Amino acid sequence: MADLHPARDQSGGREPAMDFEAVYQGRQIAYGADDRRSDLIPWRLDAPQPLVVELEAAGEIAGPVLECGCGLGDNALFLAGRGHEVTAFDAAPSAIERSRAKAAAAGTPVTFTVADATELRGIAVPGGFRTVVDSAMLHCLDADQRRTYLAGLRRVCAPGAKLHVLCFRGELAARLVVLADMDERSLREAFPDEWTIRRMAPRHYTTGLTRQEWQKLTPAVPGVPESDDTVTVDQHGRVLLPFWQITAELA
Repeated sequence: MADLHPARDQSGGREPAMDFEAVYQGRQIAYGADDRRSDLIPWRLDAPQPLVVELEAAGEIAGPVLECGCGLGDNALFLAGRGHEVTAFDAAPSAIERSRAKAAAAGTPVTFTVADATELRGIAVPGGFRTVVDSAMLHCLDADQRRTYLAGLRRVCAPGAKLHVLCFRGELAARLVVLADMDERSLREAFPDEWTIRRMAPRHYTTGLTRQEWQKLTPAVPGVPESDDTVTVDQHGRVLLPFWQITAELA
């Protein structure tokens, strides 16, 4: 899961919904609708997201690859290790610094850079990217920002490029900060006409949290017993969150 700095408005700018730079510096922040705070990074696996591994194994990744909101770099490093040319960006400088250190230690070539998803300055490769991976960044944007972001990707992608998005489903809105509607209709409407959605399926996203850590991190939902929560756990006891898996193709 990753971030961007919101686009500034004429009134002097609006603050990001969450201070992701603070997250990667190890400071405590609030993730949910109340003010309980934690220094945990819920999306930290120290490994690639299993859904990204699944996409690569299925032959749905072709280089050059762009990862948007790369966080600590594990997806990008995995894809580069599989032989793909990878560029990855995040708006949090501390995340990029840590990702570059990982790449250097592993001897894995990835171009990590600091960038704003609503502008994509400096994000380019000759001929354009053939695959874009967005692993839990889209839901960090408000409605206007995500439309700007999705439209902007067209400028940096090759014709026929695939965009793979993993993002919150609406069930999480009661527990976590969500800046725009995450129902199927709202998400479909956010994609410009140049992007044709080929797949939109309910899936689960792997976090690094135990169920106990999840319950401490997020507020209880009134009238919903914790045993009936929207989350499940995998065989390693890691919380799985309800996500959309979206694949779109550029005309």
